[in-house]
Amino acid sequence: MPRRPRIKLAEIPQHLVQRGVNREPCFFAEEDYHCYLHWLQEAAGDWHCVIHAYVLMTNHVHLLITPATAQGLAKLMQSVGRRYVQYINRHYKRSGTLWEGRFKSSVIQAESYLLTCQRYIELNPVRADMVNDPGEYRWSSYRHNGLGQPDPRITEHPLYRSLGLDDESRRAAYRALFRSQLDDEAIGDIRLAIAQGQPLGNERFKELTCAATIESLNCCKSVG
Repeated sequence: MPRRPRIKLAEIPQHLVQRGVNREPCFFAEEDYHCYLHWLQEAAGDWHCVIHAYVLMTNHVHLLITPATAQGLAKLMQSVGRRYVQYINRHYKRSGTLWEGRFKSSVIQAESYLLTCQRYIELNPVRADMVNDPGEYRWSSYRHNGLGQPDPRITEHPLYRSLGLDDESRRAAYRALFRSQLDDEAIGDIRLAIAQGQPLGNERFKELTCAATIESLNCCKSVG
Protein backbone atom coordinates (compact mmCIF):
# COMPACT_ATOMS: atom_id res chain seq x y z
CA MET A 1 0.00 0.00 0.00
CA PRO A 2 1.47 3.41 -0.93
CA ARG A 3 2.47 5.75 1.86
CA ARG A 4 0.08 8.56 2.72
CA PRO A 5 1.41 11.88 1.35
CA ARG A 6 2.93 13.99 4.09
CA ILE A 7 1.24 17.35 4.68
CA LYS A 8 3.89 20.00 4.00
CA LEU A 9 2.68 23.51 4.71
CA ALA A 10 4.54 26.66 5.72
CA GLU A 11 3.71 28.79 8.76
CA ILE A 12 1.54 26.14 10.43
CA PRO A 13 2.79 24.40 13.59
CA GLN A 14 3.42 20.69 13.36
CA HIS A 15 3.79 17.96 15.97
CA LEU A 16 6.59 15.53 15.05
CA VAL A 17 7.52 12.18 16.55
CA GLN A 18 10.55 10.06 15.74
CA ARG A 19 11.15 6.72 17.45
CA GLY A 20 14.13 4.44 17.81
CA VAL A 21 14.04 1.34 15.64
CA ASN A 22 12.03 -1.44 17.31
CA ARG A 23 11.35 1.04 20.14
CA GLU A 24 14.98 0.62 21.24
CA PRO A 25 16.87 3.46 22.96
CA CYS A 26 18.29 6.30 20.89
CA PHE A 27 19.84 8.16 23.84
CA PHE A 28 22.37 6.37 26.03
CA ALA A 29 24.20 9.05 28.02
CA GLU A 30 23.86 12.70 29.00
CA GLU A 31 26.22 13.77 26.22
CA ASP A 32 23.84 12.27 23.63
CA TYR A 33 20.98 14.55 24.67
CA HIS A 34 23.24 17.58 24.49
CA CYS A 35 24.47 16.65 21.02
CA TYR A 36 20.95 16.11 19.68
CA LEU A 37 19.73 19.44 21.04
CA HIS A 38 22.77 21.26 19.66
CA TRP A 39 22.17 19.90 16.16
CA LEU A 40 18.44 20.50 16.46
CA GLN A 41 19.08 24.17 17.20
CA GLU A 42 21.54 24.47 14.31
CA ALA A 43 19.18 22.80 11.84
CA ALA A 44 16.26 24.97 12.96
CA GLY A 45 18.31 28.04 12.12
CA ASP A 46 19.56 26.63 8.83
CA TRP A 47 16.07 25.68 7.63
CA HIS A 48 14.09 28.59 9.10
CA CYS A 49 12.04 26.62 11.62
CA VAL A 50 11.02 27.78 15.09
CA ILE A 51 10.74 25.32 17.98
CA HIS A 52 7.94 25.83 20.49
CA ALA A 53 8.25 22.64 22.55
CA TYR A 54 10.20 19.40 22.70
CA VAL A 55 10.91 16.37 24.83
CA LEU A 56 13.68 13.83 24.37
CA MET A 57 12.60 10.49 25.79
CA THR A 58 14.88 7.47 26.05
CA ASN A 59 13.67 5.91 22.79
CA HIS A 60 11.85 8.70 20.95
CA VAL A 61 11.50 12.46 20.54
CA HIS A 62 8.53 14.82 20.30
CA LEU A 63 8.87 18.24 18.68
CA LEU A 64 6.43 21.11 18.10
CA ILE A 65 7.77 23.27 15.29
CA THR A 66 6.55 25.92 12.87
CA PRO A 67 8.45 25.95 9.56
CA ALA A 68 8.80 29.05 7.39
CA THR A 69 8.77 26.91 4.23
CA ALA A 70 6.90 23.80 3.16
CA GLN A 71 10.13 21.77 2.95
CA GLY A 72 11.69 23.12 6.12
CA LEU A 73 10.66 20.36 8.53
CA ALA A 74 11.80 17.53 6.29
CA LYS A 75 15.16 19.25 5.76
CA LEU A 76 15.53 19.87 9.49
CA MET A 77 14.78 16.26 10.42
CA GLN A 78 17.06 14.95 7.69
CA SER A 79 19.91 17.14 8.93
CA VAL A 80 19.51 16.29 12.61
CA GLY A 81 18.92 12.60 11.94
CA ARG A 82 21.97 12.20 9.73
CA ARG A 83 24.37 13.99 12.06
CA TYR A 84 23.03 12.28 15.18
CA VAL A 85 23.13 8.77 13.74
CA GLN A 86 26.69 9.31 12.52
CA TYR A 87 27.67 10.49 16.00
CA ILE A 88 25.97 7.54 17.76
CA ASN A 89 27.46 4.95 15.41
CA ARG A 90 30.94 6.42 15.74
CA HIS A 91 30.78 7.02 19.48
CA TYR A 92 29.34 3.60 20.38
CA LYS A 93 31.07 1.66 17.61
CA ARG A 94 27.83 0.47 16.06
CA SER A 95 26.42 0.51 12.54
CA GLY A 96 23.07 0.65 10.78
CA THR A 97 19.96 2.64 11.37
CA LEU A 98 18.90 4.21 14.64
CA TRP A 99 15.43 5.51 13.75
CA GLU A 100 12.26 3.58 12.98
CA GLY A 101 11.61 4.69 9.40
CA ARG A 102 10.59 8.24 8.60
CA PHE A 103 9.35 10.58 11.29
CA LYS A 104 5.62 11.02 11.87
CA SER A 105 3.97 14.43 11.79
CA SER A 106 0.64 16.17 12.19
CA VAL A 107 -0.24 19.80 11.38
CA ILE A 108 -1.88 21.57 14.32
CA GLN A 109 -4.77 24.03 14.36
CA ALA A 110 -3.00 26.46 16.67
CA GLU A 111 -5.93 28.28 18.26
CA SER A 112 -7.60 25.00 19.28
CA TYR A 113 -4.77 22.56 19.94
CA LEU A 114 -1.35 24.19 20.18
CA LEU A 115 -1.18 24.59 23.96
CA THR A 116 -2.82 21.19 24.43
CA CYS A 117 -0.15 19.66 22.22
CA GLN A 118 2.59 21.45 24.17
CA ARG A 119 1.21 19.99 27.39
CA TYR A 120 1.02 16.54 25.80
CA ILE A 121 4.66 16.78 24.76
CA GLU A 122 6.01 18.13 28.05
CA LEU A 123 3.95 15.68 30.14
CA ASN A 124 5.46 12.64 28.41
CA PRO A 125 7.96 11.94 31.22
CA VAL A 126 5.13 12.14 33.79
CA ARG A 127 2.91 9.72 31.84
CA ALA A 128 5.92 7.39 31.55
CA ASP A 129 6.34 7.50 35.38
CA MET A 130 9.87 8.87 35.01
CA VAL A 131 9.11 11.96 37.14
CA ASN A 132 6.23 13.29 39.20
CA ASP A 133 6.38 16.82 37.80
CA PRO A 134 7.43 17.95 34.29
CA GLY A 135 9.88 20.44 35.83
CA GLU A 136 11.91 17.51 37.19
CA TYR A 137 12.77 16.29 33.69
CA ARG A 138 15.84 17.90 32.17
CA TRP A 139 15.34 17.09 28.51
CA SER A 140 12.21 19.04 27.66
CA SER A 141 11.06 22.59 27.01
CA TYR A 142 8.92 22.75 30.18
CA ARG A 143 11.64 24.38 32.26
CA HIS A 144 11.64 27.26 29.79
CA ASN A 145 7.91 27.51 29.16
CA GLY A 146 6.81 26.87 32.74
CA LEU A 147 9.72 27.89 34.95
CA GLY A 148 11.57 30.57 32.99
CA GLN A 149 14.85 28.70 32.59
CA PRO A 150 16.43 30.19 29.44
CA ASP A 151 16.46 27.80 26.51
CA PRO A 152 17.94 29.28 23.31
CA ARG A 153 16.21 26.64 21.21
CA ILE A 154 12.70 27.82 22.10
CA THR A 155 10.68 30.46 20.26
CA GLU A 156 7.44 31.05 22.13
CA HIS A 157 4.31 30.83 19.99
CA PRO A 158 2.06 33.92 19.99
CA LEU A 159 -0.65 31.89 21.74
CA TYR A 160 1.74 31.15 24.59
CA ARG A 161 2.71 34.81 24.79
CA SER A 162 -0.95 35.79 24.96
CA LEU A 163 -1.27 33.97 28.30
CA GLY A 164 -0.05 37.06 30.18
CA LEU A 165 1.21 40.61 29.94
CA ASP A 166 4.73 39.78 31.12
CA ASP A 167 7.02 36.76 31.40
CA GLU A 168 6.09 35.85 34.96
CA SER A 169 2.34 36.06 34.40
CA ARG A 170 2.67 33.97 31.24
CA ARG A 171 4.64 31.31 33.05
CA ALA A 172 2.17 31.27 35.94
CA ALA A 173 -0.77 30.88 33.55
CA TYR A 174 1.09 28.14 31.69
CA ARG A 175 1.87 26.24 34.91
CA ALA A 176 -1.80 26.49 35.85
CA LEU A 177 -2.67 24.50 32.71
CA PHE A 178 -0.71 21.57 34.17
CA ARG A 179 -2.71 21.37 37.38
CA SER A 180 -5.23 19.14 35.65
CA GLN A 181 -4.35 16.10 33.59
CA LEU A 182 -5.02 15.98 29.86
CA ASP A 183 -8.28 14.16 29.29
CA ASP A 184 -8.27 10.83 27.49
CA GLU A 185 -10.07 12.26 24.47
CA ALA A 186 -7.39 14.90 23.87
CA ILE A 187 -4.62 12.32 24.23
CA GLY A 188 -6.43 9.98 21.85
CA ASP A 189 -6.94 12.74 19.27
CA ILE A 190 -3.25 13.70 19.34
CA ARG A 191 -2.05 10.10 19.08
CA LEU A 192 -4.44 9.26 16.25
CA ALA A 193 -3.46 12.35 14.27
CA ILE A 194 0.23 11.48 14.59
CA ALA A 195 -0.30 7.79 13.79
CA GLN A 196 -2.27 8.60 10.63
CA GLY A 197 -0.35 11.73 9.62
CA GLN A 198 -3.60 13.70 9.72
CA PRO A 199 -4.31 17.33 10.73
CA LEU A 200 -5.28 17.96 14.34
CA GLY A 201 -8.15 20.43 14.36
CA ASN A 202 -11.78 20.94 13.46
CA GLU A 203 -13.33 19.71 10.24
CA ARG A 204 -12.87 23.05 8.47
CA PHE A 205 -9.17 23.08 9.33
CA LYS A 206 -8.78 19.52 8.08
CA GLU A 207 -10.51 20.39 4.80
CA LEU A 208 -8.34 23.46 4.25
CA THR A 209 -5.04 21.73 5.02
CA CYS A 210 -5.88 18.72 2.86
CA ALA A 211 -6.95 21.00 -0.01
CA ALA A 212 -3.71 22.98 0.30
CA THR A 213 -1.70 19.75 0.28
CA ILE A 214 -3.48 18.46 -2.84
CA GLU A 215 -2.88 21.80 -4.58
CA SER A 216 0.79 21.66 -3.65
CA LEU A 217 1.12 18.10 -4.98
CA ASN A 218 -0.59 19.06 -8.23
CA CYS A 219 1.72 22.04 -8.63
CA CYS A 220 4.76 19.80 -8.14
CA LYS A 221 3.45 17.36 -10.76
CA SER A 222 2.81 20.13 -13.29
CA VAL A 223 6.32 21.52 -12.76
CA GLY A 224 7.76 18.03 -13.17
